[in-house]
Amino acid sequence: MSAAAVPDAGWWQRAACLDADPELFFPPKGGSAQPAKMVCACCPVKRPCLAEALALPSGLDDGVRGGLTVRQRDALRVRRRRRGGAR
Repeated sequence: MSAAAVPDAGWWQRAACLDADPELFFPPKGGSAQPAKMVCACCPVKRPCLAEALALPSGLDDGVRGGLTVRQRDALRVRRRRRGGAR
């Protein structure tokens, strides 16, 4: 993703997950994503994180990002396509 696509390219430096255990955001199959989502819930840069994850091709955006799992992001992409917008 280009810096032009994200107004504040350094947003990740303020991410709540910066000091969290990275494995939290990649739960094993059948594991809970809830702990990662709790970190995301209070994150000041949740929106640009989600925007960046949604800009990645499906399959290259694993883990919890922007408070959503891969399945949730895929469902959001489908809903946006059906509405005809990429908001």
